[in-house]
Amino acid sequence: MKPAPCDTRTWRDPKRRLWPLALAVPTLPFQAGGLVSLTGMDSFWWWGPFFAFVIVPLVDRLTGADGANPPEEAVPRLEADHYYRWCTYLYLPIQFGALVWACGQWASGRLSVADGLGLAATTGVVAGVAINTAHELGHKRELLERRLSRIALAQTWYGHFYVEHNHGHHVRVATPEDPASSRVGESFWRFLPRTVLGSLRSAWHLERRRLSRRKRPVLGPHNDVLTAWALSAVLFAALTAVFGWRVLPYLALQAVLGFCLLETVNYLEHYGLLRQRRPDGRYERVAPRHSWNSNNTVSNLLLFQLQRHSDHHANPLRRYQTLRHFDEAPQLPSGYATMIVLAWFPPLWRKVMDHRLLAHYDGDLTRANVHPPLRRRLLGDADTGREARADVRRDVRKAG
Repeated sequence: MKPAPCDTRTWRDPKRRLWPLALAVPTLPFQAGGLVSLTGMDSFWWWGPFFAFVIVPLVDRLTGADGANPPEEAVPRLEADHYYRWCTYLYLPIQFGALVWACGQWASGRLSVADGLGLAATTGVVAGVAINTAHELGHKRELLERRLSRIALAQTWYGHFYVEHNHGHHVRVATPEDPASSRVGESFWRFLPRTVLGSLRSAWHLERRRLSRRKRPVLGPHNDVLTAWALSAVLFAALTAVFGWRVLPYLALQAVLGFCLLETVNYLEHYGLLRQRRPDGRYERVAPRHSWNSNNTVSNLLLFQLQRHSDHHANPLRRYQTLRHFDEAPQLPSGYATMIVLAWFPPLWRKVMDHRLLAHYDGDLTRANVHPPLRRRLLGDADTGREARADVRRDVRKAG
């Protein structure tokens, strides 16, 4: 059914006043401290993970999905509206304000080890979502937004993401060559070291190639990977100088938790999806069918609509408020918060996702991005291969 026509001159974004809800995420450490003070319960230092992986999935479940798209005629007006940009800009001062405040708590000596770890986990949620904010900013042409993107990444020492994501992942997405595209049959725990190390290597290679073309030295101030790491080093050194060595283990922990949260999101965004090769040997153009989507309302508000990932890959310069739902894109059964938790438990992930992937490819897993050990089972000799494919399909259906 086609949507009823609307007057785009008077059309307004129905979620316009809700986008600042995304700024609740960087306040999570403050919320945790406030809840501890109000209740006297130290367990609230773990408020960040509870908020992200218990409360958000429940609210997603209650509010449901929103598959509405803005009228295309209204997109230029939406893109030009600086209100939406300020929603992303404001994440950064709150993010770093919360980090400084958390350092003050760790340095005070009042927190037990368990409470300090809880605050590190809460701060890690902020750091992980900050990478998503950096992702939104880093795709834009404006110099201010690209600089803010690099600053947001400093908290996690993941500044090389700025290079690899834009110039590596977006070129190789949904192919075996992409370290950030997970494969069917590959658990998250196998994917994690492959993507962390692979993305790092790719970022360095891309930056070395760029500098070589411009006849600039790799080890110098023009290297975007090195300058990003230098920014992180300055941030951590300054915090350590102000608050003492006591904060350094917690800073390291929140950084690791932050980039692991990002890589969990990478795992679920393209799981098993594969761009096919054209007759000339090149991969087909990126299309909505090469990313898993979700329209869960609350998760999309908190993540600047990252879950409409198909449109983002097809149109990376498109701003979050204008991203669209496509019926052809494969749909996740829930929002990212729920799917992240499932990814940490491979048997549950396989039970929920493998039969959906199989259905997406009409039962032919040879068209999917398959983990090499599983691919060898699928593509053995003719007789063995047929038997293996039948076994794999049977296993997938059982998992579902």
